[in-house]
Amino acid sequence: MSLPKFNNLISLSNHQIAEEILKTENEIFSLRFKKATRQTFKPHEIKKAKRILAQLKTLLSTRIEERENNEETVINQLIPN
Repeated sequence: MSLPKFNNLISLSNHQIAEEILKTENEIFSLRFKKATRQTFKPHEIKKAKRILAQLKTLLSTRIEERENNEETVINQLIPN
């Protein structure tokens, strides 16, 4: 299974992104647990999950920054200096 394209992640809502972040963090935990207990797993899945997690967190943080900047702009327009 290949990595999801970043364009596909952009179409998700903030709530869906948060759910995906939790799901991916749980997946990383279970993979690390399998590694520690020497169970069979595919090592590349850890790297893949970490990359997906980073993409999701980056997307969510940029959306939050944009929202904060928009709110500041609206406040500055309403209250002249």
